[in-house]
Amino acid sequence: MSNNNIEENIINAARTEFVKHGYECTSMSEIAARAGINRPTLHYYFRTKEKMFQAVFGDIIETFIPDMQSIAESDLPFIDKLKAIIDKYIATFAQNPDVPCFIINEIERDPQHLLATAQELHIDKYLKTLHQSMLKEIEAGKIKPIAPEKMFCTFYGLLVFPIVSKKVTKIIFFDNQESDYQEFIQNWKEHIIRIMQNLISL
Repeated sequence: MSNNNIEENIINAARTEFVKHGYECTSMSEIAARAGINRPTLHYYFRTKEKMFQAVFGDIIETFIPDMQSIAESDLPFIDKLKAIIDKYIATFAQNPDVPCFIINEIERDPQHLLATAQELHIDKYLKTLHQSMLKEIEAGKIKPIAPEKMFCTFYGLLVFPIVSKKVTKIIFFDNQESDYQEFIQNWKEHIIRIMQNLISL
């Protein structure tokens, strides 16, 4: 197995363990065992659990953060930026359904640790850029003044909750049918946009 394959195998193993147990309750020994390697080999690639967590988190978000930054920096109207961001998140969550629960669990466990990791990976840059875009449109009189925390919680609450509540939502509303749930998620985008438009429209 090549070095790249070993590293990828380690990251996949670490991700499984972090999602299952959380950062604090995951040991390097458990990651090594799942990856099928010994501890010295694991430490050769990742000397600390913190570096491992950054690699896992980075592996998850690198699939969409560059696109998010491009969207945030574009000349699109603010509401169109939100539409494009929703599309990207939904596509990412479809490929990585464990991501929202993983992030929420880490926010609950240790928000400072998660935020520090995000800043280390420069994930917060796109949120700052998006915020600046919102402020420019407010100053130009194109959208209503709105507190960033209200925008953030409304947007991400609408976006993430249907994903993290998938198991119960499927049972209650869709007779546990995956296809019906996926159709609901695709239509949910328009619901988010309507609410956000009501929130910011003059």
